[in-house]
Amino acid sequence: MKQFTYFFSILMVAIALTFSGCTASRTAKGGVIGGAAGGVLGGVIGKNGGDGTKGAVIGSVIGGTAGAIVGRYMDKQAQEIQEEVPGATVETTTTTDPETGETVTESINVTFASGVLFEFGASSLTTASRAELDRMSGIMNRYPDTDITIDGYTDSKGSDDFNLKLSQKRAASVADYLAQSGINRQRMITHGYGEANPVASNDTDEGRAANRRVILGIKGNESIQQKARDGELTSPE
Repeated sequence: MKQFTYFFSILMVAIALTFSGCTASRTAKGGVIGGAAGGVLGGVIGKNGGDGTKGAVIGSVIGGTAGAIVGRYMDKQAQEIQEEVPGATVETTTTTDPETGETVTESINVTFASGVLFEFGASSLTTASRAELDRMSGIMNRYPDTDITIDGYTDSKGSDDFNLKLSQKRAASVADYLAQSGINRQRMITHGYGEANPVASNDTDEGRAANRRVILGIKGNESIQQKARDGELTSPE
């Protein structure tokens, strides 16, 4: 009876700790919130299963560090793209742990101006673009637990139908080349948006050049999240 009361008391404390953090930011949810509760609950589960130490470790990973580990994995990938792919503009979506102040990366956007990849009005890759994508594929092969969305855009010159089809073909060309370079095609999804969502004015040459672009969106998939929860994914050095 005393043992049951002890476990019940611990369980109530763990639940209270968990719910007290529900109003915090998404970063805390991914990186810190649940660390104490996860460790306590993991210890209870582990002891009931015969291995208290293992249970505590697993519980702490699920609740306390999995999100931070995934974030550092993504941050390292963004850094390598920035350093190794000169033709790309790299932007990241980050969150900050309110307790430690650590900033981790949730997703990566890699933008290529279409002039880097294609001749004007064409969807076939240039020789220079293949070198850029070879660098990208080398990095993506080092980080297999991410999914890639490839979005194509054009400027407003030409008909809507022509621009839509051209953007779709350009996105597909990038995906096909990355697949030939060893990237699993199932990791990639392509979209063509034509002249939609301009980032600059289409009234100037500079603006139209900025609008002609291909964006690779990179996010961790379910596999990386599971590996982090299971303690099988370590932070990159």
